Amino acid sequence: MRLVLTGVVQGVGFRPFVYRLAQAHGIVGWVRNELGQVTLHIQGQADNITDFKTDLLTQAPPLARPVIQSCLPAEALALDHFAIKPSGTQSPATIHVPADYYLCHDCRRELFDPANRRYRYPFINCTHCGPRYTLITRLPYDRANTGMAEFTLCPACRAEYDNPADRRFHAEPIACPACGPQLQYYAADVGLVAETSAALASCSDALRAGKIVAVKGIGGYHLLCDARNDTAVQTLRQRKPRPHKPLAVMFPVKGDDELDAIRAMTDLDPVSAAQLRDPLRPIVLVRKGAGDVLSPQLAPDLNEIGVFLPYSPLHALLLHDFQGPLVATSANISGEPVLTNNQDVERRLAHVADAFLHHNRPIERPADDSVYRVIANAARPLRLGRGVAPLELSLPVAIAKPTLAVGGHMKNTIALAWDDRIVVSPHIGDLDAPRSLEVFEQVIADLQTLYRVKAQRLICDAHPAYASTRWASQDGREVCEVFHHHAHASAIAGEYSHEPRWLVFTWDGTGYGADGTIWGGETFYGVAADWQRVASLRPFNLPGGDKAGREPWRAALALCWETGQRWQSPLADSEILYKAWQQKLNSPQSTSMGRLFDAAAALIDVCTQASFEGQAPMALEAMASRYSDAEGIELPMTVDQQGVWRSDWAALLPMLLDPRRSREQRAAMFHASLAKHILRQCEHFRQHYAEFAVGLGGGVFQNRLLAEMTLDVLSHAGFRVYLPGTVPCNDGGLCFGQIIEQAYRDAKETQSI
Repeated sequence: MRLVLTGVVQGVGFRPFVYRLAQAHGIVGWVRNELGQVTLHIQGQADNITDFKTDLLTQAPPLARPVIQSCLPAEALALDHFAIKPSGTQSPATIHVPADYYLCHDCRRELFDPANRRYRYPFINCTHCGPRYTLITRLPYDRANTGMAEFTLCPACRAEYDNPADRRFHAEPIACPACGPQLQYYAADVGLVAETSAALASCSDALRAGKIVAVKGIGGYHLLCDARNDTAVQTLRQRKPRPHKPLAVMFPVKGDDELDAIRAMTDLDPVSAAQLRDPLRPIVLVRKGAGDVLSPQLAPDLNEIGVFLPYSPLHALLLHDFQGPLVATSANISGEPVLTNNQDVERRLAHVADAFLHHNRPIERPADDSVYRVIANAARPLRLGRGVAPLELSLPVAIAKPTLAVGGHMKNTIALAWDDRIVVSPHIGDLDAPRSLEVFEQVIADLQTLYRVKAQRLICDAHPAYASTRWASQDGREVCEVFHHHAHASAIAGEYSHEPRWLVFTWDGTGYGADGTIWGGETFYGVAADWQRVASLRPFNLPGGDKAGREPWRAALALCWETGQRWQSPLADSEILYKAWQQKLNSPQSTSMGRLFDAAAALIDVCTQASFEGQAPMALEAMASRYSDAEGIELPMTVDQQGVWRSDWAALLPMLLDPRRSREQRAAMFHASLAKHILRQCEHFRQHYAEFAVGLGGGVFQNRLLAEMTLDVLSHAGFRVYLPGTVPCNDGGLCFGQIIEQAYRDAKETQSI
């Protein structure tokens, strides 16, 4: 038989697994890597071949996801053994790029075994773990096509690499202290420490002394400091500068399930615990615990903190030596992709870090840490990165031609789609800085090169000022536009494609609407490529325009001015601003639910000035979580001349401005009112339209309290309701929604022809 297997079958120890399986079943033949797939020629007794094929799928290595694409009779060859052939490059490309994998238990055991030749070697790996996506230069996945090509294997490593029975057979990043990458530590007060063990010791000493160290990892650098040291954390915040945005914390491995250190300082639920130990090894947002001795500066005004386990051998060594939790935040300029180059990080972050722990293994492309939050008992992505991206998915309908979707402007990711496949990139960042655009272009080129797919057209957001839209318009290929909130709606429809019709709430901070105004509180009825806007918020004008995103008091003033309410804003003299607002000067119209959250946070004095996007809504949610059983206020709905039902937020203002209620109660009532209003809209449209499922999309639904309240009331009312679980509901999922929208447009065109 000749078998072709696709899926995740390269970089995961699949060929040595096939070799051992063939021997166990008395099979002769060969296995070979090709462009993204594995081809097998097998000969043996019919029963043995049947069992072999079953075990190929059921007993595959833990990181493998094999799919038998074809299995055809083949001419018998004169063979007396099973062999692993050199990789081929002539077959048609059916490529799957492996993600970066966490340190496996076998390698971790060896890492801390004094008798092992890789004892305390920071780059230990095998076929089941180590870098992949961030190390590959091209495919097929062989050592010569990775950043390890410059490191010549020593005889001991070569023997392991060539032995099909060894765990390190064709483990492309294989290395040891004699032949592999090394660490270097540099600090102005001690100079250069060029020996690996001494560099590790110097780094641990610096961290214990309360210093900030930039440490090179798998997909980029982290800034590390003692998570229990208020002074160190505050210094990091002042230097970066990052005055309020939460800082993630990496914990040492403790206990049978590795989570005892995290459990001691957080209120760890079972779903979050499982996600922390998932092979992705992501950052997971968990509730702060009663026994928390972490610095209160890590996540001020919030009741959650981002935690994760060490996923690389270098991190494992640092945490083992330090014996405590470490802040591990991306080493970057705010909003940019994480830094990966030794010289760049010293030049650009010299004002932030006291010291640098480098290594000489190249990072071919950045991959920030993935971030998840448990909402309604499911771990949902907030950011796709190391361990999960590139995220490969199947399209519900095939796309007509190879297409590249360039996403939005904030939290940018891109997607490449062809046939029935889509690949979503890791998180790139906000496209405001030159480095962000540089990485944006690199990832676009990388995906097309790695997957050997040349996009014939581009999809972009309809907003003409987005950097991604400008790039697409200047590229020269065919360009299709997708409205921002249509993409959010289609992302849900694409993930849950079994549902035939939808009512989708797309709530976020800002997005270019079909009428040229700022949308963000929209409700759509229909299907992908055929969305009807059926509801929205009552419009209001934002004084200062884009400034309102970082100055929630502006949104609060807008609502008060619209309704004649009195409120004392932080701006001492608002008369000039008021006159500009009256004349609609730099005061664009908006229906943004995100800005409504900002206004609520400002009106109850939770947050009037924000240092990062989403700060006010996050603080408002944390405040609301401290109050239970809040009653919701009903928002009136009226239909406008275009047939769009408008929800009047004005009903919330008396409650938000009522000093007789605690801030906690007002925050909770605000959330309860919105969940109640979603239910009212659903019941209203159930009377007017055919059967539908309900979708919750857009960054507002990262809010666990609102999402869970809404899921609860809708489920009890008999609605089928969905929240994204594969791609982020925020703008990190826009590129996926853009592809889904275009794929269904293609299908409609084909049917009409």
